[in-house]
Amino acid sequence: MAQVTGESLKTELEVFGIQCHDDAVLDKMVEQCICSRIQAGEMVFQWVAYSSSNGLKLTTDTLEQFDHEVLNKKSKSKKNFTKEEARNRTRDIHSLSDLIKAEEEEESLLDAYSTPGKGSQKRALTTPEHPRSKRGAALLSSPSLLLSPASFSPSATPSQKYSQRGAKGEVVVSFGVVQGTRWAGRQTPGAGVQLGLLEGPEDSLCCSYKYMFQRLRDIRNVLTEKIEELGNGLKSHFNIEELAPVSLPAQDSITVVGQICCDSNGKLNAHSVLLEAGSEQGGQQVPVDLSELKEYSLFPGQVVALEGMNTTGKKLMASKLYEGVPLPFYSAEVKMEEDKEPMNVLVACGPYTPSDSLTFDPLLDLISIIVKDRPDVCLLLGPFVDSKHEQIEKAQVTETFEAIFSRCIESIVDGTKSVGCRLVFVPSQRDIHHHFIYPQPPFTLPNLSKDQAQRVTLVPDPCTLLIDGVTVGLTSTDILFHMGAEEISCGTGSDRFTRILKHMLTQRSYYPLYPPVDEVNMDYEKFQSFGQMLLTPDVLIVPSELRYFVKDVVGCVCVNPGRLTKGQVGGTYGRLLIQRSAASEGGSRVSPCLAAQVVKI
Repeated sequence: MAQVTGESLKTELEVFGIQCHDDAVLDKMVEQCICSRIQAGEMVFQWVAYSSSNGLKLTTDTLEQFDHEVLNKKSKSKKNFTKEEARNRTRDIHSLSDLIKAEEEEESLLDAYSTPGKGSQKRALTTPEHPRSKRGAALLSSPSLLLSPASFSPSATPSQKYSQRGAKGEVVVSFGVVQGTRWAGRQTPGAGVQLGLLEGPEDSLCCSYKYMFQRLRDIRNVLTEKIEELGNGLKSHFNIEELAPVSLPAQDSITVVGQICCDSNGKLNAHSVLLEAGSEQGGQQVPVDLSELKEYSLFPGQVVALEGMNTTGKKLMASKLYEGVPLPFYSAEVKMEEDKEPMNVLVACGPYTPSDSLTFDPLLDLISIIVKDRPDVCLLLGPFVDSKHEQIEKAQVTETFEAIFSRCIESIVDGTKSVGCRLVFVPSQRDIHHHFIYPQPPFTLPNLSKDQAQRVTLVPDPCTLLIDGVTVGLTSTDILFHMGAEEISCGTGSDRFTRILKHMLTQRSYYPLYPPVDEVNMDYEKFQSFGQMLLTPDVLIVPSELRYFVKDVVGCVCVNPGRLTKGQVGGTYGRLLIQRSAASEGGSRVSPCLAAQVVKI
């Protein structure tokens, strides 16, 4: 393509009697030509057609409008056509046969003109002594393999370590009344299950959005509002009379509210704690001395109230710590049926392949378990196409990431059709084909049929589900691992998992850590709208690389089901038995989670 310049565009515009002497307009048109990959003449033709029908003058603002309404739509239609063409070509056995044949002829032609060397890569002839490669023969002889995940990679050999794993089906963690529990769904799994997002579709993150346009001022405003909101909650709950500015010298004991942060870019420790106040308390930072506190658990981004002395205005000697307060639980407006059977929920988190192979054997085993146990609802969290997989990092795949993902989902939906269970798909930051942003919009599956779509629910990360009156919080981001590396504590007497989970519930957020780790690309304005907890969920699902567990934390049953694969071997999945209680015993709340287990795949 010839280089597009301002002069060439100016000349083309003069052909239509349009005089342009504004360099900013010409620069904008050059930029649009480069981005849309069109020549100066075509650009001017399209602009004249658009401006004539709309009666517009040539300015930078009208060019922005032209870019949005004309150039972007044409670019998207080209991409969609290319994807559809690639999809059809992938699933056509005759096209694949021609492709392999053409590749063989091309290599033979190249080898004919090359000098044979020690490291020659010439393809072996197909003879009885030198048969065709197993992959090529399989693809040509069995079209059904085109829809099998085993054909995603030229080296898709089953993982030996995974196939030789032991303790299949072993229960490694139990919670609640599990003795005599029937781990199976209702007579007709999925039928009559009321499942959806707690906030409703109009108030939830239901589609992709533009990101990477954040201003520091907007981030500051989000953090300030968080400090003020949680600070007011602390003030009213602990009956704090007055909140003082953090840097104001005072000879008496004062109470201040702010966000915990570190005095450097290093890891937080007991000697590097700062308290940053909101705008109402001056918005300044003050170092905190924790030596007088008998117990504490702190992490960067945590909003707390501290009572102590600040005689110089330059250091706060903390003597008392007020931590956050969790939100109330969900109360159903509609009375639930008392005779309704408990609901069986299966929870699994990717990766769904071993690290040494792209065969989806663990996923196929999970589908077999779903068919056998017949759960009512399956919560399946990503990654489905793991960006950290060795073969994906080295680009050793034969299809697009979108095609691999689509076929995985089709395998799950079709494989569980006889069960009729509801399927919930949650994206992950590690899904290579999806948006790398937090909060993460839900997947899009345009190829699902009407019958398939009735069983499938696509949700964002994070989200809160309402399943038959039971609230379930979900996030596929490894917040346990991220916060575990940053939290500091002293004299708490509880384990780290419990402390972190309590922080999530009391800070009322699915990702309370600030700043986030490098691998989490946070959009703070969307996070303020879609990353907060509206209430304390009955069940909180927090998959992690860390050890699996089931814990009751301030009345919320928190489950880390582990990952379906751990390196080259099998991992774990979780299952829950939930039922909304029709009545409370003696006025106290009864947990809807009757039992939970973590099981080896």
